[in-house]
Amino acid sequence: MGQGESRAPPVMLVQWAPPSAPPPLDLNPLPDELLARILSWVPGRALVTRCRPVCRRWRDLIDGPTVWRLQGERRPGLGATLAAARLCPPPRWSRICLLEPFGRNLLRNPCGQDQFSHWQVERGRHGWQVEENGCPVEGAPAQTCFTTSFEWCIKSQLVDLLKEGLWEKLLDTYQPEIYISDWWGTQRNGGCEYSICVKLLAANRRTVIAEFHANSDAIQQWNDAQYHQVSHRFRQYGRGVRYVHFLHKGKDTHFRPGHYGARITNSTVMVKLS
Repeated sequence: MGQGESRAPPVMLVQWAPPSAPPPLDLNPLPDELLARILSWVPGRALVTRCRPVCRRWRDLIDGPTVWRLQGERRPGLGATLAAARLCPPPRWSRICLLEPFGRNLLRNPCGQDQFSHWQVERGRHGWQVEENGCPVEGAPAQTCFTTSFEWCIKSQLVDLLKEGLWEKLLDTYQPEIYISDWWGTQRNGGCEYSICVKLLAANRRTVIAEFHANSDAIQQWNDAQYHQVSHRFRQYGRGVRYVHFLHKGKDTHFRPGHYGARITNSTVMVKLS
């Protein structure tokens, strides 16, 4: 570098670092009333799976009524569950408020949208098949149906009421209504017979406490292809009910190969609080 020339200042390289995360907020000094209000804004599943294991205090708050009553003010769907819990306090509020056993269908895959998942199936001759509905069923979760062949095709499902969120004291003391429903019909050029049998069972799964059974009159060929509903309400059924066994069957009356028998869809088991 020649005499008199200025020297450039050295370049300073500064490495960028992301801002550090703020320290976690300690909620433990808060009183229970305020902590419960904060927890009530956490979604129900995260409350049970993420917040409940934090410590004994959080577990006791989440298993108690206050958090869920606060959530119920913002979640209308919790109304029936909270009403039942006020009537007959459950062992754990967190469990029943997460499962919400009232007013929903306790049968899985009621329309065949998942083929035969969750059903115990006995196949007569050509067995069962899942098809599109010939005519729509209002309120059904899917517009598909189970279709039978000739000879009796039988299918059943067992509902564990305790596993679905109900509790023994409520079932034995208040005996909430258990509503069952089924929709059945056949194709226009088909003919069919249909039968349903629903049993309320004790804990051993063998003792029958209450039962509903219905056989249909045969639908003749060249009919209107409309669905028919069969329903029943179990009330004052007695102590000890723990399971609902739902069974229905159908067949084609003309013994043709293929699936021209009963079409069955939108099967329902629902517990309601009167």
